[in-house]
Amino acid sequence: MTPAGRRRLILTRHAKSSWDDPRLDDHDRPLNKRGRRAAMELGEWLVSRGYEPDQVLCSSAVRTRETWARIVAAPIEMMPDVSYRRALYHASPEDLLATLRKARGECVMILGHNPGIAEFAAMLPARAPSKPDFRKYPTTATLVIDFDIDDWAKLHPGSGSVLDFFLPSRSG
Repeated sequence: MTPAGRRRLILTRHAKSSWDDPRLDDHDRPLNKRGRRAAMELGEWLVSRGYEPDQVLCSSAVRTRETWARIVAAPIEMMPDVSYRRALYHASPEDLLATLRKARGECVMILGHNPGIAEFAAMLPARAPSKPDFRKYPTTATLVIDFDIDDWAKLHPGSGSVLDFFLPSRSG
């Protein structure tokens, strides 16, 4: 639940993808075994902390769609409005910001790709997380950040308060 007069963003890089079939177009690569496990771990983590989006903006790439499918396999209480967008496939930080400024949800999740998602994550908080992997934004990295705004159109970089930062376990 997002506090009144605030907006929450859950910013996620897709889980680890497979390179097993070199003939596949990059857009069509699925998750590998580790990625499927990490996406499910993320779903459980989000639910355990009450970070449940009411709107999901997801790249149309297979690996981001599959990441979302594994996240939502956790027992999420509400089913968010989900849209898959080709424009989020390798989107720049500026494109991600423009997309977010048009969002309708109070708690919005964006699933995307590096390098844009890492650069976008770095420009949003007033103070970045001190975790060493934050700047790299490895696969399945997720930033949860609140903004003291009542409309996404009012979002300004450098104004967010970091609530949490998730990295999957590296086992297996």
